[in-house]
Amino acid sequence: MLWVLDRWSDLMLFLADHFGIAMLEYGFMHRAFLVGILIAVMAPLIGTFLVHRQLALIGDALAHTAFAGVAVGLFVNAVLGTGVSPYLTAVVVAMVAALAIELISEVTDAYNDVSMAIVLSTGFALGAVLISINAGGLAVGVNQYLFGNLSTVTNQNAILLIGLFSIIALVVGVTYKQLLYVTFDETAARVAGINVRWYNRIMVMLTAMVVVGAMQIMGVILVAAMLVVPVAGAAQLARSFQEALLASVILAELAVLVGITLSFHYEATAGGTIVLVAVAIYVVAVLFGKLQSNWADAGEPHSIGDEQTAD
Repeated sequence: MLWVLDRWSDLMLFLADHFGIAMLEYGFMHRAFLVGILIAVMAPLIGTFLVHRQLALIGDALAHTAFAGVAVGLFVNAVLGTGVSPYLTAVVVAMVAALAIELISEVTDAYNDVSMAIVLSTGFALGAVLISINAGGLAVGVNQYLFGNLSTVTNQNAILLIGLFSIIALVVGVTYKQLLYVTFDETAARVAGINVRWYNRIMVMLTAMVVVGAMQIMGVILVAAMLVVPVAGAAQLARSFQEALLASVILAELAVLVGITLSFHYEATAGGTIVLVAVAIYVVAVLFGKLQSNWADAGEPHSIGDEQTAD
């Protein structure tokens, strides 16, 4: 993994030298762009399934529980003096929370939004309590997790994200057909012998991995936007699920690259800048989709019945 990071840095330095891109001379920007590019692939990859299943808010719920995981890691480090990465504890807590959302829905027959609300409030409350218990040692370090920070993406965090990205890409690649079947028709999937509960759990656990990975530069508060906004923009342009998936990745990459660049030059919060760019792209996609629809309608020949009605 370190070799991969070194080769990536070499590429960034090459671009900086030959094209005069000053921001690529800094090591933290190398890691920030790498992390951003990977997030822009894996977030829409999972988000496309979530949006079509009307589970767009699950990212927000898991982001708040991931915040509890960060608080657990910071608390353990402060009390016991261990060197555990808060992102590792965030992965564990977020995945447990993802399973809890599914289990609450299955055991109590509650709607998904109810179980998500319960897990969201529990996770954020746990994080708030742990921070308040040891406020002196935790309060300063929490801001970077809430709002994201380009300069705090370490080699260790980048390696963790590469690992999460590899797992997500592998699992989606292997289970794509089953996930697609479950997404559009759970009843038919059950009849076909697919274990719907199992694939639902896979989906929420992959979502937890995406949330923790994206939290590094997006922050807890805005991380869910990368699961939803590019997918919503792609839906205005695409005519099939596969097209929507590809388009959402392209729009997310554009938002991340432009957002990181603007945040560096104007010293703005990376997560907020990326989301604002993503929303602007969404607005453009909506307008373009409307124009495309109007052009299609204008090009269709009118039937005889329509002409008689007009007369």
